Amino acid sequence: QVQLVESGGGLVQAGGSLTLSCAASGRTFSRYGMGWFRQAPGKEREFVATISWSGVVTRYADSVKGRFTISRNNAKNTVYLQMSSLKPEDTAVYYCAADPEERLAPIREVYDYWGQGTQVTVSS
Repeated sequence: QVQLVESGGGLVQAGGSLTLSCAASGRTFSRYGMGWFRQAPGKEREFVATISWSGVVTRYADSVKGRFTISRNNAKNTVYLQMSSLKPEDTAVYYCAADPEERLAPIREVYDYWGQGTQVTVSS
């Protein structure tokens, strides 16, 4: 069992930066693939980024590639999402998710554990 708690969301101007954190509890966190998803009002929850348990392999949605960076610190049981060059269309609730089988897939269905989400609002 893994519990996830996101933090770091807030209001930022377009072009600005923000770093989200996801703190995980559970002894096997370091073996889980981790992902970030987001959901804007009236839209489906969409994939943002994922990272392998080692941190070596990452995948990104085309919409954030080159602007967002996912990373993890297994000693601190924490996953990060560094966001830069933010755009108004990045406004959403951002969710952290864990996949015990480390499939690194860009779909919600493979992630068994989810956080409660943190709001990111980018003003124009």
